[in-house]
Amino acid sequence: MAYEIARMLADGTCRDIRVARRKAAERLGTTSRFELPTEAEIEQALKTHQSLFQREQQPAVLKELRRQALAAMKTLAPFSPRLVGPVLTGTAVSHNRIELHLFSETPEEVILFLLDRDIPWHDGERTLCFSGGVKRSYPVCRFRAGDTDIELVLLPSEALRQPPLSPLGDRPLQRASLSQLQELMEES
Repeated sequence: MAYEIARMLADGTCRDIRVARRKAAERLGTTSRFELPTEAEIEQALKTHQSLFQREQQPAVLKELRRQALAAMKTLAPFSPRLVGPVLTGTAVSHNRIELHLFSETPEEVILFLLDRDIPWHDGERTLCFSGGVKRSYPVCRFRAGDTDIELVLLPSEALRQPPLSPLGDRPLQRASLSQLQELMEES
């Protein structure tokens, strides 16, 4: 099942790991959540899939997305940006967006920052899960930079110390600061 989920994520059939997991379970006739693969198993299957079927293009796409993420994070530095998602984990493909968590006292600070720089954005909302089963919704700003979609989740400053759980709730969400992304890019 992990490989079916990986295929859907890699070919763009699904962009969201939760949706891909649900669709794969339906397709394969699994109803028990205990039979579903963990996030780590899905990530490993995705890396295997990419090494077999996207060996030529995926590394270049990932490098470019990380370069764009770094530029966005430099611009958004006043809000302590953290990169999350496939661009960070190394499984991004061309249809993935850059996902950043930003931290401020109020969402309006980020919105005014974007307006001052004439960055057109669309609003949305993202629900994140935290330890103890706590779910909270946060405002999201989405915009395009060139050919790339960027999503900013606007979090309160105190959320910098407590990362949300990964989309499948298996573990804390992996996040990288600007300096950590720079180090990761130098190592690659």
